[in-house]
Amino acid sequence: MRKQLIDRGVERICEKGCQSVRGDIRLLEQGLILPELQGLDERAREAVLKELRSIMAVYGECCPADRRVKKA
Repeated sequence: MRKQLIDRGVERICEKGCQSVRGDIRLLEQGLILPELQGLDERAREAVLKELRSIMAVYGECCPADRRVKKA
């Protein structure tokens, strides 16, 4: 159950797009509780943050949408 809640929180944040995810990571690092994570305890929010960092590490400093714009 807990893993499902963490996964759902990650999904909700990722659905907002790459740039929003980066901003949300910064907000989570500052201790803000995002609406998508209401109801999760601190450990679960930390797990979401860790997962988001891991996902975004794949993209480096650029987002996929940024790459498409530069190629056009």
